[in-house]
Amino acid sequence: MAATKRKRRGGLAVQAKKLKRDAKGGKLPAKANDVSEEAAEEEKDRIPGPVCKGKWKNKERILIFSSRGINFRTRHLMQDLRMLMPHSKADTKMDRKDKLFVINEVCEMKNCNKCIYFEAKKKQDLYMWLSNSPHGPSAKFLVQNIHTLAELKMTGNCLKGSRPLLSFDPAFDELPHYALLKELLIQIFSTPRYHPKSQPFVDHVFTFTILDNRIWFRNFQIIEEDAALVEIGPRFVLNLIKIFQGSFGGPTLYENPHYQSPNMHRRVIRSITAAKYREKQQVKDVQKLRKKEPKTILPHDPTADVFVTPAEEKPVEIQWVKPEPKVDLKARKKRIYKRQRKMKQKMSSGNAK
Repeated sequence: MAATKRKRRGGLAVQAKKLKRDAKGGKLPAKANDVSEEAAEEEKDRIPGPVCKGKWKNKERILIFSSRGINFRTRHLMQDLRMLMPHSKADTKMDRKDKLFVINEVCEMKNCNKCIYFEAKKKQDLYMWLSNSPHGPSAKFLVQNIHTLAELKMTGNCLKGSRPLLSFDPAFDELPHYALLKELLIQIFSTPRYHPKSQPFVDHVFTFTILDNRIWFRNFQIIEEDAALVEIGPRFVLNLIKIFQGSFGGPTLYENPHYQSPNMHRRVIRSITAAKYREKQQVKDVQKLRKKEPKTILPHDPTADVFVTPAEEKPVEIQWVKPEPKVDLKARKKRIYKRQRKMKQKMSSGNAK
């Protein structure tokens, strides 16, 4: 009755057979209406073809790797970012003795034009580099308050490989250095359209908020029922240090005047605690000196004894009889037990004879 034919782009087209016209009147036969109704019913019940994917034009590839000496939390954060960004690539850890411009060669070998590099120092400080390889610009951040997906245990969830929405604070458009960082973050965190490893729908949001001269990163899931947001993770805070014109170096475009290095921060904390200790010691020394000073004797004030009432004098009693000695009960018990033992010994010796 009806023949179905699959188009090249995945759509199904229902083509009805050409009906012969009458030789006399040139009109369609009476069965034409029935055929059109059956074709409409088949059109409703048909299975849709695969999603038509266009050409992958935006060839953004992100290299995410780190230096040696990172801790477990940094490693988990790096794995979370790789999972959220299907257009990312991984590489082995780089030696800390190598220069940073070597990363441009690594990006070229991996066929990547963007890079996220985690640099660890003193096994407690973590720095993040965002770079456009090989021409620049690049930005260096201090990463603080890291919470990974395994730590948070949020109720939200999103499909792996789905495309995110990027939400930026309005403050990104007010200052030029924030506008530059916004463009860099858009090119790095946005998943290219029609990427082979990505899914063709959106179900989560990346938010970048500026607060306290820092950039706060959060990841939320979009719930279909009421379009509410539920946090998924990970979360971290980026404290901007410098923006360079080149990739991992070059002239400085911007330097954050509010930035305080971790070493200086720890030094300030130690100095505050030392100042408190010194203050306590000074108070103790002053108290010791006050105790050693001679006391000033004030003259007697006659009005001070106005309300003092003298106590009644008790008669002096003289004891003429010697008091009886106190009886030592323990010594008496010992003597009794000793006497009993001697008696038992005599009786036992008499019986033996």
